[in-house]
Amino acid sequence: MKNRSLLTAREREIFHLLVDDHTTKEIAGRLGISEKTVRNHISNTIQKLGVSGRAQAIVELLRLGELKLN
Repeated sequence: MKNRSLLTAREREIFHLLVDDHTTKEIAGRLGISEKTVRNHISNTIQKLGVSGRAQAIVELLRLGELKLN
């Protein structure tokens, strides 16, 4: 049985783009969603992980194997 991911597909997509050094505005444009929606996805992920910011979220996602560096 495959482990269920902590992230939704959209959250994963957003964090991959963050790791690739895209801004919130660039991510929104690329995905065709509002900047507020991007920030909401990031905020939801930060809450799920119990961390206090984007950088900590990225570190934790890498540690958990939810995110890989390219």
